[in-house]
Amino acid sequence: MSTPPVTLMVSRRAACGRYQDLLAWLHEGEQLATDFPGYLGSGILAPPSEGDEFQIIFRFASEQTMHAWEHSASRRAWLERGNGLFERPKERRVSGIDDWFGTNTVQKPPRWKQATAIWLAFFPVSLLFNLLFGHWLAPLDLLPRVLLSTLALTPLMVYLFIPLSTRLLAGWLNATPRAATERSQGLRSR
Repeated sequence: MSTPPVTLMVSRRAACGRYQDLLAWLHEGEQLATDFPGYLGSGILAPPSEGDEFQIIFRFASEQTMHAWEHSASRRAWLERGNGLFERPKERRVSGIDDWFGTNTVQKPPRWKQATAIWLAFFPVSLLFNLLFGHWLAPLDLLPRVLLSTLALTPLMVYLFIPLSTRLLAGWLNATPRAATERSQGLRSR
C-alpha cells in the first residue's frame, strides 16, 4: 500500500525592510529541498502588492521523506540563516485532495469554484484522451472502457492537471467578494 504525498505549507511574514532578503532565502530553501529523496516540488507564492506574507509549499512523496528533510542538518542550518528575516511563521501539513484548494488557510474557495477548476482541467484532458485512444477503446464493453480510461486519467489529473489548474486560477479561486469589489473600484478610479 502506497502512502499519499504530503505537502507542507508555511507562511512567513517578512520582517520590516527584509522583503528581498527573505525572498532570496526562500529560494535558497527551495533549492536545498531538491537534493532530498522523495522531493516532488515546491513553490513560493508572493504576497499581494500591499502584503508581506509569503506562502511556501514543499511537497514530498511521503511523510517519511518529508520527515527526513525536515530534520536534516542542512535544513536546520538554512533555518538558522533565516533568523531575523521573518516574523510569526505558520505551518500546515496536508495530504491528498486537501492541498488542491487549501493554500489559503483562512478560507477555501466555494465548492462551485473548486468544481469549475476541476472541470476546466478534466474536460480538455478527457477530450484529448478520447481523441487519441478512443478508437482503440471503442470495441470494448462499457465497463472495461471506463476502467481503462479512469486508470489512465486519474493519476494525470491528481498529480499534474488539477494542481496546474488551481495554480493558474489561484487569483480567481481565492478572490473574496470584498477584494473583487476593491479591485474593480481601484480600476474605475484610474
